[in-house]
Amino acid sequence: MAPQNLMSQPPATLLPEDAEARKYLDGHSPEDTVRHFPWFCAAWARLAKNAMEAEDDVTAYAFARTGYHRGLDQLRRSGWKGHGPIPWEHKPNRGFLKSLYQLSRAAASIGEADEAARCAQFLRDSDPAAADALT
Repeated sequence: MAPQNLMSQPPATLLPEDAEARKYLDGHSPEDTVRHFPWFCAAWARLAKNAMEAEDDVTAYAFARTGYHRGLDQLRRSGWKGHGPIPWEHKPNRGFLKSLYQLSRAAASIGEADEAARCAQFLRDSDPAAADALT
């Protein structure tokens, strides 16, 4: 019999859907999206990804860090206490999780190995499925 974890875990944090921002990003550039919806993590994550693909790691780091901090603010407003699951399967969480992933990548690229490792572990701790999907 496999051992059971008897410690209670906080409930999963589910960010609210922002259908208007999602629809806007689907039809516009991420730059235009952050001008209209500066809190929308998915747009910041896409900006970071695009910058990494363009080999502009410093800009990618700034974009990813912005998305990460916007996401932390939203998580806290949604009841997150600094730990606990942030499920990948809940699509509104993906902007934060993607920002966290991009922050890990960009941090590694600029030589911030400790931060890169912390972010990678935070992603895996948030939801192993997110880490698996993004890496």
